[in-house]
Amino acid sequence: MSSGRPTPDRVAEHSAAGAVRPSDSRRSTAVKVRRRDQATQGSGFGGTGGNPVTAHYLISRDWKVMAFAIAACLVLTALGSQSLPPIQTTLLAGAAIAICLASRWFVWFEREKAPHLLARLSAMILAVGLPMFLLGMAIATWAAAASGVTWPNAVGVLALASTISSVILTGRLPSIMVAAVALWLAPVMASSTSASAVMFVGGVVASIAAVIRQQRLDRAALAKFREEERRHARAEEILADYEQTGQGWFWETDRRGMITYVSQTIGEVLGRPARTLLGRPFAELFILDAEGSEGERTLNFHLSARSSFADLPVRAATAVAEQWWSINGRPLHDTFNNFLGFRGSGSDLTERRRSQENATRLAHYDSLTSLANRFQMSQTLEKILNAQRLEQRVCTVFLLDLDRFKQVNDTMGHPAGDSLLKQVAQRLERTIGDYGRVGRLGGDEFQIILPGRIARGDLAGLADRVIESLSQPYSIDGHRVVIGASIGIALSPEDGVTSEALIRNADLALYAAKDGGRGRHHFYASDLHSDAEERRQLEQDLRDAITSGGLELYYQPVVHTTTEKITGFEALLRWRHPVHGPLSPAKFIPIAEDAGLIAPIGEWALRTACRDLAQWPESVRVAVNVSPLQFSNPALPSIVTSAIAAAQIHPSRLELEITESVFLNDDEGTDAMFAALKRVGVRLALDDFGTGYSSLGYLKKAPFDKIKIDQSFVRGATVQGSRNGAIIASIVSLAEALGMETTAEGVETLDELDLVRMLGCSHIQGYIYEKPLSCAAASQRLEAGLIAIAQGPRSARSTRQTMLRKVVLEHGGEKYNATIRNISETGALIEGLWNVPSGTIFGIVIAETYIITATSRWCKDDRMGVEFAMPLPLDEAGRVSLLPPRRAVLGESGGVLLRKAG
Repeated sequence: MSSGRPTPDRVAEHSAAGAVRPSDSRRSTAVKVRRRDQATQGSGFGGTGGNPVTAHYLISRDWKVMAFAIAACLVLTALGSQSLPPIQTTLLAGAAIAICLASRWFVWFEREKAPHLLARLSAMILAVGLPMFLLGMAIATWAAAASGVTWPNAVGVLALASTISSVILTGRLPSIMVAAVALWLAPVMASSTSASAVMFVGGVVASIAAVIRQQRLDRAALAKFREEERRHARAEEILADYEQTGQGWFWETDRRGMITYVSQTIGEVLGRPARTLLGRPFAELFILDAEGSEGERTLNFHLSARSSFADLPVRAATAVAEQWWSINGRPLHDTFNNFLGFRGSGSDLTERRRSQENATRLAHYDSLTSLANRFQMSQTLEKILNAQRLEQRVCTVFLLDLDRFKQVNDTMGHPAGDSLLKQVAQRLERTIGDYGRVGRLGGDEFQIILPGRIARGDLAGLADRVIESLSQPYSIDGHRVVIGASIGIALSPEDGVTSEALIRNADLALYAAKDGGRGRHHFYASDLHSDAEERRQLEQDLRDAITSGGLELYYQPVVHTTTEKITGFEALLRWRHPVHGPLSPAKFIPIAEDAGLIAPIGEWALRTACRDLAQWPESVRVAVNVSPLQFSNPALPSIVTSAIAAAQIHPSRLELEITESVFLNDDEGTDAMFAALKRVGVRLALDDFGTGYSSLGYLKKAPFDKIKIDQSFVRGATVQGSRNGAIIASIVSLAEALGMETTAEGVETLDELDLVRMLGCSHIQGYIYEKPLSCAAASQRLEAGLIAIAQGPRSARSTRQTMLRKVVLEHGGEKYNATIRNISETGALIEGLWNVPSGTIFGIVIAETYIITATSRWCKDDRMGVEFAMPLPLDEAGRVSLLPPRRAVLGESGGVLLRKAG
């Protein structure tokens, strides 16, 4: 029987044959308790302080031994008295012996057949009291015989018999009392004295009192014993369930560290029977050198130092799934403080550890793309910039922003945007590879950290590869989607020695890349701070202009190719800044898009154009640009209807120009919007055809009335070897086959006019006929008639692009600050120097590593036109590229493209 407080250690009892199964222990304990309860049910007698369970059986299984004791007493009496017992004594003793030998039957009757307490008492009196009474009668008869034993000898024999019966009936006080009373009753009767009778009665009374008192004590002891057994059984069941449910397990070792007990569940986890683990070193249960484990040093230390340990994480020695345990242990000592071994428990740590790892990952990695998040990227950058050695503090930061990602989110929904971000992350990791670390800062903004010193040319090449990779088409839910990317680049220590300065400067470079036309990269330059402040101020001024009516619409005529009559106008947005004067839409439209102002501006332009159109002849139309954000607004048809109704014009006089980017979301919503607009009755024109990223498949179902040929195809179309003419001819043929009109945009020279007219364009728009006019000027122009006359140069010069870039001019050892206002591949307009003689040669410092040789051709006030010694390269979009070449090149005029060492 176990005793004391039930603890987990008490369940870990074992045998030399193997581990004890908790289920077997629990079952055997329950059976024992049930049997004891059945055996003691209804009992009213206690014992003599022995086992409180066995004491409730009144007849001992060993009572048959009393038969041999009676025979021995007779033999001793005969030897002591030198006489033979009389026949009456022999008969009485024989009957007593026979009853004792038959005690097995009485035992069976008491345990199995006795229906109640009276039957059990009767069986006890017959089995115990009657033979003892017969023995007393036999000895008393022998002592009363003439030649019998003496009374002193008889008393000694009776005392011996009483002692033997008490030994046999140990723990059964009622039976002992009955045996004693029955044994001495015959001698008392034979003595026939009042003194002996009184003493006998006193003894009987004392025996009854002792039995009653012992009954109370036994009941209390039995109740306590039952409670203790139930408590132990409950503790064992709880601990067995604790093991079987996998919540924990128990172990024990000897003084050498060998396993003497381990829970069965451990064998199941390790794929080995628990009995085969007995006698093996405790450390074999674990992989102590596993990554992230504290076990090897700590566990070996505690085992050798024989000290307690708790919550020690160790990895289980499993060959399949990774599993972790938290183990506890304490040393065992005997009463003489001799070390016996260890005993302890363990619990499953796997899920908790996975949760901790997941929480750690969420704290350091982006949950959507699995890239490093802003926190980890900040830590990585801080670690580099705070390195002990100065040469280790060198790094490069790329800040990357996706172009047109917002359109994907607005038109296709956030799930599509999330899918796109995942693909972007994968492409970034493939492109960057081992060069550095890629992280997502949030939204569509990413960061790349490149440790070490890398040449600017190599950085520019890597940035171009990143942009090229991200600009390739994506497949989102079966739809083809194309976006772009812009990158700002800052270097440490040149552009900052703290993470805050480096990130801020990379961000300024990113804004410069966006302002330069997106889809490009830009290195940080010190003048970007003033540009950023200018941009912020422009955004604020633009908000004021929207609320105060500072925006205007100008109208550029659209002329029919054959009749040379004005058929309509395209509404173009203009802003006359109160300080800077007229600003190009290329300057403030990107600001409006980033600031979320394009939707209210678009609605204002739509209503204003309809109101102005109402003043013009019925044959004249007006075309208004609709941004992808406006197109994705379900309320667009109602806005258009409201504007038409307010102006009281026919719907067919309004033409909505839509770019290919609306087909990024080629779904039912796009088709439904086209159908709704056609129900309103407006005309639809596909703007900037051929410059977008969608396939021609949408032309099969999109109800366009006109295709506008982008000016990038018109410019340079007359140059020998240009393929633009073939592209224009293909577009015209496609439009005619689909029953659509065509408008060639950006026609500025007579040879371009002749070409597009020859190629069959139905309409022409450009400076060759008219520049954009204000509403009043357009009205006056219409009053003069619809006939348009082409006026302009015969041929075109190099395409110029607007630019606002600060540069340094070097001449005669002096340096002058200046600003490039526009630029082409052969020359530029530079502002900032006065009275420059024609033919003056300058070195134009485009960047620290890039100097271009140029010659002044004219000068007026503070502006001059310069011609480059060598034509500048163009990028894939046909724009002038100001990236320094990878090697220094000596120009024909002696200009050198410089490149710093390193």
